[in-house]
Amino acid sequence: MLKATSTAILLLCLLVFAAAHASHRSSAKHNTSLWNTLSGDAPLAIARGGFSGIFPDSSMMAYNLALLTGLPDMILWCDVQLTSDGAGICFPELTLDNGSDIWSLFDKSKKSYLVNGASRTGWFSVDFTLDALTNISLTQGIYSRPEIFDHSFFQLVTVEDVARQLKPPGLWLNIQHDAFFSEHNLSMRSFIISASRSVVVSYISSPEVNFLRNIVTRFKASPTKLIFRFLGQSDIEPSTNKSYGSLLNNLTYIKTFASGILVPKTFIWPLDRDLYLEPHTSLVLDAHREGLEIFASDFSNDVPFAYDYNYDPVAEYLNFIDNDNFSVDGMLSDFPITPSEAIDCFSHMDNNLSGPAIPLVISHEGASGVYPGCTDLAYKQAISDGADVLDCPVQMTKDGTPFCLGSINLIDGTTSAQTFSNLITNIPELNSNGIFSFSLDWSDIQSLKPVISNPYRDASLYRNPRNKNVGNFVALSDFLALANNATSVLGVSIRIENASYLAEKQGLSVIDAVVDALSKAGYNNQTRKKVMIQSSSSAVLLKLKEANNNYEFVYEIEEDIRDTLNSTILDIAKFANSLVINKNSVYTENLHFLTTATGVVSKIQAFKLAVYVKLFQNEFFSQAWDCLSDPYVELNLFFGDSGVDGVITDFPGTANRYRRNRCLTLGKKTPRYMNPVAIGSDGLLSVSETQPPAEAPNPVLTVSNVTEPPFPAVVVKPHTDNGTSSGATAPPPKQPSGQDKVVRGSFLLNLAILLTTLMLF
Repeated sequence: MLKATSTAILLLCLLVFAAAHASHRSSAKHNTSLWNTLSGDAPLAIARGGFSGIFPDSSMMAYNLALLTGLPDMILWCDVQLTSDGAGICFPELTLDNGSDIWSLFDKSKKSYLVNGASRTGWFSVDFTLDALTNISLTQGIYSRPEIFDHSFFQLVTVEDVARQLKPPGLWLNIQHDAFFSEHNLSMRSFIISASRSVVVSYISSPEVNFLRNIVTRFKASPTKLIFRFLGQSDIEPSTNKSYGSLLNNLTYIKTFASGILVPKTFIWPLDRDLYLEPHTSLVLDAHREGLEIFASDFSNDVPFAYDYNYDPVAEYLNFIDNDNFSVDGMLSDFPITPSEAIDCFSHMDNNLSGPAIPLVISHEGASGVYPGCTDLAYKQAISDGADVLDCPVQMTKDGTPFCLGSINLIDGTTSAQTFSNLITNIPELNSNGIFSFSLDWSDIQSLKPVISNPYRDASLYRNPRNKNVGNFVALSDFLALANNATSVLGVSIRIENASYLAEKQGLSVIDAVVDALSKAGYNNQTRKKVMIQSSSSAVLLKLKEANNNYEFVYEIEEDIRDTLNSTILDIAKFANSLVINKNSVYTENLHFLTTATGVVSKIQAFKLAVYVKLFQNEFFSQAWDCLSDPYVELNLFFGDSGVDGVITDFPGTANRYRRNRCLTLGKKTPRYMNPVAIGSDGLLSVSETQPPAEAPNPVLTVSNVTEPPFPAVVVKPHTDNGTSSGATAPPPKQPSGQDKVVRGSFLLNLAILLTTLMLF
């Protein structure tokens, strides 16, 4: 009873959301340019099993969510399976065990059958009546997706349930195994003909030639379109005993029994063995030349796709519909909100049109999602991608050269462990073991190779591996010159950390080095470029503000907070013009779900301080489930709902594309898929039983969290040569002689760090 009640509550939430957004249901697609589809109309978004990327595939909730977040002409896809009494259910696989809990209710009903000549084992729908399947619950069949909804008792639904209860704009029935059901004395042909008499079916697809040939006459005068589905090119089509690859070369034959084809997306844009795009095939143009519509399948936001797209799913969809050469007629997706955005909001945009200056797009180590961070290539990519502000986290070398790198520990972003392993050191003040920038001269740094960041390597999500070690490190002076010469760049953000330690323990003044570099580069006496100085140290910003009031001083709050006292903001205003806060300080997250809007942004802005939020990334692991594994949904939430003044991102191209999309200018006519998602108890994914348990709240920022001792004086130390200034491989470590920062007897520690680091390359 509890499970049924929770499902009803969730359905009610979805219906309330639908009512609140009813005015957007008639939103028309913006045909700003002639589409290269067969009909000239905009392509279709097809929801495979509904919004199966979030809710269990083919559940009523998945179908509802697809309709509520997609285009007005959203097509719902149903993989039809037949029960022993001839009922047609929607389920993604022939066997019911991966996607339901049938194994727990019928543990002795597991069987093996031949399917297209190969043995398959599991629980088959042909062994159960519809009534017997009433009590099984649908579950998420892909483990990287939220399993929390597996406990909500989502029942199997029939074709009639979907058609009559939801009344979708279009219904697509896929018949994958007609021959198998025929072997079990079940007629898929009879079912389809009967169903089409009682419900409106827009498309019927099958990978079996005989099935489509047997029904083509029946549907010749019907608006229902028959689509031949291609499987792998080497797979054998059972009716003709020919490979799908050979059938692909005879589209004239396909035209005799189908009005279109459905192909894996790699048939159109092939991938090489390293998952990079190869030149597109002529398949779309060939199909259109034969008068066949062509639909592409296998779109999903949460599986690795071509590295060329840099984990930007909208970029992938646009490559199939807006490439100046062709457009497919529709795309089959597990995340139908994303093709809806791509079709309606991001297609046919003027590439020469820049985005608005507000909200700011601030790079994080350049375009560090595309190239190794803080390299010349990462910065040039960020400029090309439309970043407003280029950032440089400043580190200091032993010979006093300021340069850009994301961490003071060189192991984090360079190949230093391969060359200077003898310099691996433990420094408690920095809470780190590693090789530090102040241990090497600038010439040594230049001899190293950069290493691209892979924050989600545990999930096998790697960034641009072909270019994981390309690019050159950039001195602060060269960074400032690069930004100054880029007319599209509005300013620079210089990040200063560990300044007190460098002054007291290493005799290096990073503050003086930054001020001197800015002055020499001509940034002090100009208004053309914004200069932002960012630090999590109030002492650093106070010292800088004493000398220069023309910069924008940015205070970074490193910890997640739920609120801040007014007195704290007033104290921050004494040394800063703006703040950087984490995403979790804007929307509280628990078990990957957003639970609360904190109100921190508006509270800080009320004191005339700007708020920038970090860190935005394209990989779906970086986004809460509420954002539907779509970086644009997340950006829409932070830009459109919380009203931040800027975002700090590894992928400035995605943020810039977001703010340029035409749906942002529609006001009250904004389509539902471009409205900020609701969170917490009002959200699309909210139901009492599936809400994560409450966690201890984040702290409130107080004055004591901000106040620091005055910045220390620089303790000048003589320059010592540890044998690395030539840039060659470092000599063996010296015996302890005043080198008190090197951990004595640390061979095993150094070896462990070295081996771990080498695994990254």
